[in-house]
Amino acid sequence: MPVLTPDALLCFNIYAASHAFTRFYKPLLDPLGLTYPQYLVMLCLHGQDGQGVGMISDQLHLDTNTLSPLLKRLEAAGLILRVRQSSDERKVQINLTPSGRTVAAAAAALPECIRGCIGLTADEITQASETMRKLRVILGEGIQADA
Repeated sequence: MPVLTPDALLCFNIYAASHAFTRFYKPLLDPLGLTYPQYLVMLCLHGQDGQGVGMISDQLHLDTNTLSPLLKRLEAAGLILRVRQSSDERKVQINLTPSGRTVAAAAAALPECIRGCIGLTADEITQASETMRKLRVILGEGIQADA
């Protein structure tokens, strides 16, 4: 039987690629004052401002307990406002501030920059993204079925 190395495992390569992407994005996000998770929140809001916490949580596949501290830091930085709904105070709407809109627009331009740097065609990027999305769904369904 051949010796199994981490590099032969799909899970390891996804894990390592995730870390590589985070390191790659860091110098691009530092001037915007964002961490990678905050960047993802800003992309969600750039696409549709005024979303509820639950909607952002669903898009990013994050628990609200993980998302809430991110949102508090973005609010402290003056990029978003968290507004409780008067009809149901448990629901919180997230709105970009004027400076948040500027940062979100700059953040939304980063994928094009990344595309130019990684040397993959648009079709290769789409195919890789689709494969990862399918894998995420399969693994998510498997975890839910076991629970």
